[in-house]
Parts: sequence; structure tokens; C-alpha cells
Amino acid sequence: MQAMLSTRSGPRRRALVAAAATAALTLGCASLPTARADGDDDPGLARFYDQKISWSKCDVDGVPDDLQCGRVSVPLDYARPGSGSLDLALARYRATGDKRGSVVLNFGGPGGAGVPELAYGGKPFMELTDGYDVVSFDPRGVGRSSPVSCGDEEQGGLSALDDDDALGDPATVLARLREAAAACVRNSGPVLPHIGTVNAARDLDVLRSALGDKKLNYLGFSYGTRLCAVYAAQFPGKVGRVVLDGVDTLTEPLTEQGVAGARGQQTALDDFVDWCVRDIACPFGHDARTAREAVVRLVWSLDENPLPSDYGDDFTGQDLVAALGQGLYSKELWPSLERALALLVEDGDASGVMAFATGGMAFPALPAGRPGTAEPSPLVEPEDVPLDNLPAALMAINCADDPDRPTAEQITGDLQRLRAAYEEASPVFGRYRLSEVLLCYGRPKGTDFIREEVKDVDTPRMLLVGTRGDPATPYRWTEETAERLGDSAVVLDNKGDGHTGYGSSKCVHRKIDDFLLYGSLPPDGSSCGAEETD
Repeated sequence: MQAMLSTRSGPRRRALVAAAATAALTLGCASLPTARADGDDDPGLARFYDQKISWSKCDVDGVPDDLQCGRVSVPLDYARPGSGSLDLALARYRATGDKRGSVVLNFGGPGGAGVPELAYGGKPFMELTDGYDVVSFDPRGVGRSSPVSCGDEEQGGLSALDDDDALGDPATVLARLREAAAACVRNSGPVLPHIGTVNAARDLDVLRSALGDKKLNYLGFSYGTRLCAVYAAQFPGKVGRVVLDGVDTLTEPLTEQGVAGARGQQTALDDFVDWCVRDIACPFGHDARTAREAVVRLVWSLDENPLPSDYGDDFTGQDLVAALGQGLYSKELWPSLERALALLVEDGDASGVMAFATGGMAFPALPAGRPGTAEPSPLVEPEDVPLDNLPAALMAINCADDPDRPTAEQITGDLQRLRAAYEEASPVFGRYRLSEVLLCYGRPKGTDFIREEVKDVDTPRMLLVGTRGDPATPYRWTEETAERLGDSAVVLDNKGDGHTGYGSSKCVHRKIDDFLLYGSLPPDGSSCGAEETD
């Protein structure tokens, strides 16, 4: 099973810092809807809610024959639904049993494309086809759905955090980010001011209606839990059977999330090194302490002397950090990560670790046709999805979701203190995550809807799964989010390790399937033991 995308990770340092520049936009953002919406009762949205999806076989080698692809059209701007639209890419496995509707999957991100995840990692979800069509999608700005990008141009801001001298001069860092911002504007298109979870949740309701479902049945991982929590606040009467696995925070600002993420990733890296040194093939030797030091030296060395690559930019230490972040989310990936690192250390070949950074998978082609509305922004071709789309979308969405905007004076005064705090949290991931301090600088204020309105939702009971050893979404976020959501939240405590529980714990997998298929909820506060984790 593919590892669920982290709420904070991205494929390449070049692309990540370019995406950071997305946060430095000086464009005004379109006003976001901040009230509960009854979209299918809005005459201006009727043509979107009334559309039907045309499904057909996905036209790509290596995709299961029973996977079908389609598309759905959504408004570019919900405040002005007649001003333009865009297509969202869809994929599904049809129900094989007595169908009760669809269950929609979101694998995380933000910035994660659901279509390729379902195409190449859908096997663990096949039991759900006993009662559902299993559906996933590329959210707006992601994958084939009007992808945002910061482009391939060389910009001074792209190396802002790789340079110790620059880090000693916060004004230089800010100036470089401003230089890079123009590239993000040029390459992202009209969707950029309308990106973010509030609009993505409204898209989710259009999808629900187009699927023919009166209620949304949903399984979301990591960032996908934030998306559905926002949906529940906007459309409480449309919530069906909902599971949130690897629960994201609704309240912590990006600065605090970054420190927590760096600390969690460092713990996961330490666990990986402890496992690696017991194997004769471990490229860092067989002593855990010296192996951890070797990883840090490797990152520093690649930042000082990057390796040439076939992707235009050289492969740096921060590229390696991004790849490690992806490879650590599931123990199932550790043997492959060890082999990729051995190839890098012993042969100077970065191709293996770069496969982790980019996800290593293609996008299925989708059928022609544009249902529901005239002249939407069409799906891009698979080969035209920008290399930096995941981190560019991740940062644009996180900034749109976060109302905090530090001033230049605050950044100038706090940068060195924050740098020390991040590097204390993780000598490997700290600098990479420090970029989050700057991500939203200069961008118009994000929505406060998530922090202020997503609470005490009046919905059927939802299952929230938290994993004690999760390196990306700390268990306390599950408890905090459950308290925010109120009486509707039922918590399952997974006492295992890894990011999310569905793909690693048989106990969690069974309890989630039992709820989605049969409506059988475990008692609030019940647990799955670590001994039941594969």
C-alpha cells in the first residue's frame, strides 16, 4: 500500500521553497464562503449539482482493468458561480455487492492527487466494494485538476534556506521569497486565489450530488481529515458514515505544526536507523549513534555539493530530506528506502531516493467530455502535471487555511530563535520545516473559518482514528479535534506506529470497514493494541 501523504511533506526542496513563494503572493484572494452552505438549493449552483458523471475505462497501461475514470465540474469561484468553472479528475472501483452508494477517499496532502493513489494503491480498499463504489479525486489545484505550480525558473528565493549567510540576514530571505513569488503567479493560473480547504469542501458536496448520494460517506487520511471536518461544519445535514484516520489539527498555527512535524519525523528517522543498523546492507554502518550522525553529514554534504540529476536542478541535501520524509511514513517502505539510500551513498545515484520524493507514479488518462457546464478549465494531460505541483499546492492550501500573517518585523526578530528551536527538534528536518515560518509571509490573510467555525458539529457520529506513534499527525491532535467537533466524535486509539492506521493495523482496518459497511461503531475511547499491527 502506498504511504499516505503527510500533511506537510513535499517532493523536492527546489519545488518546496518555490511553493513557499506561493505564500508570498501580493494578489488579493477571492472572498471565501464562511457560512454553512446548502449548495443544492442554490439556483446559481444548480447546473453543477444536477450533472451526471460519465464513467469509462481508464486509458493507461498498468492500471487495473476494473478502474474507471471520469470528471466533475465545479465553480471556480463559489461567490460568482457563473464566472467560470474547472474540472476535477475522478476514479472509481464499482461496487461488487449490494450497492448502498459511494465512499469517497482522500489520501492526504494537502496537494495529494487521489486518482493515481487509487489507481496504484487501491488494493487495501477493495473490501469496501462489498457495499460501495470506491471513489477518489484530484482536488482543485492538484494533479490533473488545474494544477498550481511555481515553475522551473531559477529564482534567488529558491535557495534562501540552504544558505547560512542568508539565514543570518532575514531581510535577504524575505527579498528572495518576493523574487520567487512572481514565478508562482505566472505558473499557477486562475485557480490560485480560489484554492483552499473551504472551497475544496464545497467541491466535495458537488461531487456527492453528482455521484447520486444524499449523504457523503467518506474515508480521509491526514489532511483528508481536515477536509472532511470542514465539510461537516458546512454541510452537517449531508454527513453519512465518515472516518478520519491520522487526524489533522484544526487550531495550531503553521509555526507550531512545523516544530511538531520536525520532532515527529526525527523520531521516525531514529526508529528507521535503529532498524537499518541491524541489517548487513545498511549504508550507514551498524552502530545507531554513528549512523544518525552519518545521515546528518550526508544532508550537509549534499547541500554543499549537490549531485547532478536528470530533472534540471541538482539533487541537494534538502531534496534528500524531502525524500526521507516520504519514506518514513510506513514501515512497509523501509526496505525500499534502505536500498535507495545505499544506492545514493555507495554509487552516488540519487534516482532511488528521488522516486520517493516524487511518488514514483504516473497519472491515468481520463475520458474525453466535459459534463455539467460549458467551457470549464479542462483536465491537463498526465505528462503536463508540474513536477512541483504537490508542494506548490500544499503550501498554497495551508496558507489559504491559516489566518496568521507574521510581519517582516516579526520574522526578522524571531528567525534565529525559531531556527534554533527547529534544529533542536530535528537536526535533519529542522531547516526544511523552518521554511514554514515564511510560507505565508506577504499573502493576504487566510480564512479563519476553520479555527472559528469548525466545532460542535451537528452530524451523525464520526469515527476518528489516532495512532500513538504517528510521525506526522500527533495523537494529541486526534484528542483535540475530537473535543472541537463535539459529541459527534468517536475516538479509536491505535497503539501502533506509522502515519495513519488503516494500512498498518488489521484491528483498525477491520473496525473502519465494519463502520463504513455495517454502521458498527466501536465504543468511544476503545483501542487497537500495538501487537495487532503488521
